[in-house]
Amino acid sequence: MYDKTMTFSVNDEKEIEMKKTLMLVYDALTKKGYNPVNQIVGYILSEDPTYITTYNNARSLIRHIDRDELLQALVKSYLHQ
Repeated sequence: MYDKTMTFSVNDEKEIEMKKTLMLVYDALTKKGYNPVNQIVGYILSEDPTYITTYNNARSLIRHIDRDELLQALVKSYLHQ
């Protein structure tokens, strides 16, 4: 009998948190009538927080995400699909 061992990765947890945060920001932008993809891309490229609405604390939430880590996660996700 062999038991399978579950692995845990801090990077996986970080990516899960980034995804949750990004979804909250996406929802806030959508509810305020913005194009969320364009706004998030603008923020990522410029690091200008005014691309993100303050509604539902979205601007504060997205500033907790490291942009380089977010870009790595997005590229990794895109290439693995």
